[in-house]
Amino acid sequence: MAGQQFQYDDSGNTFFYFLTSFVGLIVIPATYYLWPRDQNAEQLRLKSLRKVHGRCLWYCLRLMKSQQSIIPTLKKAALLFGWAVFLLLAYKVSKLDREYQEYNPYEVLGLDQGASVSEIKKQYRLLSLKFHPDKGGDEDLFMRIAKAHSALTNDESRQNWETYGNPDGPKATSFGIALPAWIVDSKNSMLVLLVYGLAFMVILPVVVGTWWYRSIRYSGDQILINTTQLFMHFMYKTPNMNMKRLSMVLTAAFEFDPRSNKEATIRPTDNIQVPQLIRELGNINVKKKEPPFCYPYSLKARVLVLAHLARMEVSDDIEEDQRFVVRKSPALLQEMVNVGCQLTMMANSRGGFHAPRLVSIENCMKLTQMIVQGLQESKSPLLQLPHFEEEHLRYCVSKKYKVRSLQDLVSLKDSDRRSMLRFLGEEKYDEVMAVLASFPSITMDTKLQVLDDEDSNNITAGSIVTVTVTLTRKRMAEVFEKEQNVTPCLGVGEEASTEDAVAQGDVSKTKAKVWQNKTKAAKKTKQSKKKKLTKKKPLPLPAAKAKQANGSVSGSEVVAVAKEDEEDRSDKGSESEEGNKDSPSERDEESDKQSDTEQDEIAGDDEEEWEALQQSVQRRERALLETKSKVTHPVYSLYYPEEKHEWWWLYIADRKDQTLVSMPYHVCTLKDTEEVELKFPAPSKTGNYQYSVILRSDSYLGLDQIRPLKLEVHEAKAVLDNHPQWDIPETEEEDEEQEDSDGIEESEEEDEDND
Repeated sequence: MAGQQFQYDDSGNTFFYFLTSFVGLIVIPATYYLWPRDQNAEQLRLKSLRKVHGRCLWYCLRLMKSQQSIIPTLKKAALLFGWAVFLLLAYKVSKLDREYQEYNPYEVLGLDQGASVSEIKKQYRLLSLKFHPDKGGDEDLFMRIAKAHSALTNDESRQNWETYGNPDGPKATSFGIALPAWIVDSKNSMLVLLVYGLAFMVILPVVVGTWWYRSIRYSGDQILINTTQLFMHFMYKTPNMNMKRLSMVLTAAFEFDPRSNKEATIRPTDNIQVPQLIRELGNINVKKKEPPFCYPYSLKARVLVLAHLARMEVSDDIEEDQRFVVRKSPALLQEMVNVGCQLTMMANSRGGFHAPRLVSIENCMKLTQMIVQGLQESKSPLLQLPHFEEEHLRYCVSKKYKVRSLQDLVSLKDSDRRSMLRFLGEEKYDEVMAVLASFPSITMDTKLQVLDDEDSNNITAGSIVTVTVTLTRKRMAEVFEKEQNVTPCLGVGEEASTEDAVAQGDVSKTKAKVWQNKTKAAKKTKQSKKKKLTKKKPLPLPAAKAKQANGSVSGSEVVAVAKEDEEDRSDKGSESEEGNKDSPSERDEESDKQSDTEQDEIAGDDEEEWEALQQSVQRRERALLETKSKVTHPVYSLYYPEEKHEWWWLYIADRKDQTLVSMPYHVCTLKDTEEVELKFPAPSKTGNYQYSVILRSDSYLGLDQIRPLKLEVHEAKAVLDNHPQWDIPETEEEDEEQEDSDGIEESEEEDEDND
């Protein structure tokens, strides 16, 4: 009976197959993920950014790093070595002899397939005379010849060969283990056990344990959990946190403590250089004994951050430490914003403690802008531009120009801008304009509605309100072009523009507000149309021309116009009287037509709302499935040591009560257009509420936007206990019972007939 046999590879040939597969599984994925990307593409990208970002610190550091780094060369060398080993093993495997071949007795005897029995016997006699052991032949070869002769002449052996491929019948299946036989040799048993024990009982547990204990110290955003707990403690303790206190809490993070983070360092020269910076900065609460603000690592980090905001030069010894602290700060401030939102949600749901004030969370956002741009809170946003110094601001804030922000600088005429910035020179002026043109200009459109409700525009107490905000990002260069294309109108054109403005104002007044019902808006538009129809007729053409030419109208013309108005009114009155004499049937027909048109309008509105709801659901599903890149647009920052991209915070707040209405949404994928949904519960009391939709940058100062958001909260509808849809009349129930009984009787009669 056939069995199974397992044997190690004595020749070592099978082991080469295993080794080739193992090396290939490592080398091929490693090449795909670790092979250095095209350095030329990165150089071209940096070259395209040079005109705008050439003076930025991160740009200079990136150029130095790309020129000095040897890591890409080492990666290429290691991968090429791996491929050389893989190809060598593949060549070795291709040259190995096949050990497992199909048994063919014709080949052993040197005959063609299908030879006759006489030919087989004749060939066997010839080979026996030549290879028989008694004749001095090879015994093993003669045994194979005899076996082949028996397989072709003996009926039972031939049947076994044709059926099982072996003259002796079925044999045990042999499995070769792709390991050399010396591994299981008794001489090497202790060495093999030692290697196995070291690999699986020492190295593997140490590696997994080290990775595990390091990973559990960090949150999902790679922030130390101890730092998150520290932020939560101080934000709970100080709900109203000013900028000075905020900087102290930020620099107390455990990321700056060498005992918790190996990247942080304490140098022997800190005892000399840090006190020197403290004297230059002034009062920074050095004597405060509250832990951890009094610890050396916290004091050093705070001094380095304040020196960065003051744009002070530091020595080369601690410059690298300052870059490390500045690089870590935006992520830590984002964690502080998240902590503030969590405490706000806990206070709203549980109560029992004061939530952080809105000013505390907004200070975190503002401090992020300050750190990225390297500016203090009281400084002008114009200092974000190159070549601008403190002494140059007096030209901008003069009474003639009154430029205090980036928007004011953009809105100036080109001639006035050149005149104001004449201290820069032509080349520097062009560079400033190129940088300013790369700044973002965001347009924000808001739409207020209650999803999954019959009337999406009616906000009831306690309902979930959805504010859909559409953000469109453009460059300031496009704003320049618009300013240049707008030309002022003079003379008669001015009067026409003012009249158009008044007309637009009338239209905007009649336009339905977002929080009003459509029926109310339709009524208001109808009333406004009626008022426009009953207005006084305009002057005739000659009279109007005379008025434009002379600036006044004669008295006789006024009297004539008044008479014409009276005649027109009398004619309208007679027409209305004739209209009132219509028959009642005509009035009924008109009322039916009006009701039909109103129903059609309502049906059309319902279809539009349904389509809008389906589109919003599809957008949400696509947003969940697709992953957008967080690489948006590089930020122009003169003193930030790392390339940063434009991100934004979007949220709704009640600035009167200094509270958050919706949690801040971190917009990290705004390249051209982004649609964000902010949801919050409507107030439990009816009335009018004034909120604000706020957009804040995490990179630029002076580009924040605030849009008013008005809510008119109505009383919620009463819940129906018994819906009319489920009220079945008694007559219908009796009819259904009668039908059931008739059906039963008919089935009984059919059974009797069959019997």
